[in-house]
Amino acid sequence: MVPRYLYIKSDLLQRIEAGDLKAGEQVASENQLASDYSVSRMTARRAVSELVEEGILARSQGIGTFVADARPMSSILTINNIQHEIESRGHQYSNQLLLHKKMEISAQQSQWIGLEKGSQAFRAQVVHYENGNAVQLEDRFVNPQWAPGFIDQNLNEITAHEYLSKVAPLTEADHTVEAILPTPAQAALLKIDYHQPCLQIKRRTFSARGVVSFALLTHPGNRYRLGGHLNFTTAPKETK
Repeated sequence: MVPRYLYIKSDLLQRIEAGDLKAGEQVASENQLASDYSVSRMTARRAVSELVEEGILARSQGIGTFVADARPMSSILTINNIQHEIESRGHQYSNQLLLHKKMEISAQQSQWIGLEKGSQAFRAQVVHYENGNAVQLEDRFVNPQWAPGFIDQNLNEITAHEYLSKVAPLTEADHTVEAILPTPAQAALLKIDYHQPCLQIKRRTFSARGVVSFALLTHPGNRYRLGGHLNFTTAPKETK
């Protein structure tokens, strides 16, 4: 039996996908949802809170909850598998593998992943699609010391993030986000005009042993957003 909060989430997502609830439109209050679906307010709140965390809905303190900007949103606070992220929205994921090989890297690239100049590393380039639209161009360099089997993976069937998380679990990361204009080559791969602004994330990930990978993740600005939800409230302590 499907939990009731998942049923509410699914129903709200279907209404958004169908256009019955549009970007910027207010959704029913938690009390109203609880009444409409014959559930407790806690159940309704869980459904709404998860949609807020996923970037589908947005809360405005003291006003209500609204359908968020129609562009997909990735969390800037967590590192997610893009395939799972897309599929969690009920959308279709696909990819195009452009490059996957071992190669000698430049001095700058060697600094990115903590290797000596002239070292060899693995490089992969993949375009990720959501419902047939390119939403990310991934250009990743992987340290072969910590993920020697990376070169043997079928990146059409498993994402680099998913594989690396298994063999070299993430312990820390640093990243920067900036607005850029794509190069003509990037624009062609993302199927956008080269005047279209993009969001580019530079991300370096570490395992307990050292730097595992460095990735340049380029997103068309009109198809993707970055955001997150922070909760600074502290639940009051129970008294006996």
